[in-house]
Amino acid sequence: MVDFAALRNPVDQHEPALSRDEVIARYRHLREISKQHHFAIMKLISRDAMLRHARGLGLTVGKTLVLNRMEDLSLAYDLAIYTAPADRSRAADRYARSARFEPGSDEEVMLQAMCNARFSVVSVQRRHPVAGLMVKDLFRDIDLWLVDEGLEISLPAGTAFATRYFAPDRFVMTSGVGVPFDDDLLETVVDSSPLLLRKSPAEAIEDRRFAEAVYRAAIADGVMDGVTYQDPSDVGDAA
Repeated sequence: MVDFAALRNPVDQHEPALSRDEVIARYRHLREISKQHHFAIMKLISRDAMLRHARGLGLTVGKTLVLNRMEDLSLAYDLAIYTAPADRSRAADRYARSARFEPGSDEEVMLQAMCNARFSVVSVQRRHPVAGLMVKDLFRDIDLWLVDEGLEISLPAGTAFATRYFAPDRFVMTSGVGVPFDDDLLETVVDSSPLLLRKSPAEAIEDRRFAEAVYRAAIADGVMDGVTYQDPSDVGDAA
C-alpha cells in the first residue's frame, strides 16, 4: 500500500511509466474490489447504527428513514462504514479484523487502504497527463493523483469537493461519494457545528463530525440535487 506521505510527489520518476489503458484497467480492478469490501462491511452495520447516522444527516422522522433521493443514503453509509464515536468501533475495522485475505493480495491491500481512508476537501488543479486528475487536499496541503473516470470528465480545474479518499496504489481513489463544496456550504457547516471552530483546520478535518456536518449541510442546502452516483462500469462513480 502507498502511504499518504509518499503521495506528496505523486509522479515518481523511478516508477515505470503506465499507459492510460493500464491505469484505467488497474483502477477498475481496484474499484471492483472496494465495492466487494463495501458490500461485506454493510452487512455488519446494524439497523440502529444506520438510523443513528441517518438521523445525524436529517434523514429520519422518529425511527423511519425519509429520503428525497436514494443517493443521500450513500452519505449515511459512508459515515457508518468509516466513522464511529470514540466508544465504538468502526464497521470497516470490524470487517478487517475478521476478513482473511492472502498477504500482499490486492484484496488485502485495498482493505488496508480503506481502513486508512481520509476525509477532506480537495480542489482540482489540472488533468493528470495519463489519466484522472491532479488535486490538492486543501486541509493537509498535499498534492494527489486522483483516478476516477466520472470525476475526470465532469470536474473542471478550480472545482472543490468534499470526499473520502484512500491510496491502494500510486494514485488515490474516492470511497465512492463526493459533495460539491464552496464558501456557502462551509458557512452552513460552521453554523451547524460551532464546536469545530474550537479546533485548528488540521484537527477539524480529522474529527468525524466534520464529515457529518458537510453531508448534513449538503443535503439541507440542496447541493446534492445535482449529484448522481454511477457504477464504475458505467463510466465512473460520482458525476
